[in-house]
Amino acid sequence: MNTIGFLGAGNMAEALIKGMIVAGVVTPKQVTAGDVKAERLEHLQKVHGISITRDNHELVKMVDVLILSVKPQVIDRVLTEVGKDVRPSTLVISVAAGVPIESIESRLPAGARVVRTMPNTPATALAGATALSAGSHASDADVALAKRLFDAVGRTVVLDEALLDAVTGLSGSGPAYVMLMIEALADGGVKVGLHRDTALMLAAQTVFGSAKLLLETGEHPGRLKDMVTSPGGTAIAGLHTLESGALRKTLIDAVEVATKRSAELGLEMAAKMRATLPPKMG
Repeated sequence: MNTIGFLGAGNMAEALIKGMIVAGVVTPKQVTAGDVKAERLEHLQKVHGISITRDNHELVKMVDVLILSVKPQVIDRVLTEVGKDVRPSTLVISVAAGVPIESIESRLPAGARVVRTMPNTPATALAGATALSAGSHASDADVALAKRLFDAVGRTVVLDEALLDAVTGLSGSGPAYVMLMIEALADGGVKVGLHRDTALMLAAQTVFGSAKLLLETGEHPGRLKDMVTSPGGTAIAGLHTLESGALRKTLIDAVEVATKRSAELGLEMAAKMRATLPPKMG
């Protein structure tokens, strides 16, 4: 990989730029970002030392890897404008939520190599969870390269595209569920006498530490739960209340409902892009 370009310079693009540079995957000289907002580009150039451009046509023609980091609502318009300029040798990686690979490929020259990703917001703290799916023309080497890039901002998994709605329902939407739980835990701390700031820090650190413990030990969460749960103790009393409130069922239902909604939005996006499909590209 020689050069990498970001079509869109929002928060996710900056997270990826930061992570890739910190991890040594790329140098600032290899990265170019394009966006309609000059102040946003200037910020990225100042903070990360990358190159910038406001000419999307120039950007897609010059890079070896093109990351589509524009909002899903505008990806159709953007790709219709510049898709034909993407070189056959360029690997296209999409972070646009809910936009199917087929819809992206339809806006690019025939044989375009596309990898679709579903990252989540903790990527901005270099602690993301990202799923990757290969398009019809992407090679194993293309997927490996995309995985290497996203490994710089967290953990990755390679899945069939059909499973990306489930990923959206779990890890894509999951940070919202966890934030709600952290807020509720902090509220509980306040109720029993802790200062708000102290309760919030303790709640957040507890969630962070528990997740880190699980990932580093590889233990089943049930076993780690049991390690905290003494006979007749405080944890089992709290767990009894959580089970009475159907926390487990509620979280399962939340993932299921979010997955179904993701599938609906994906179908809507695909239908919208088919309706504006340009003449077939060669």
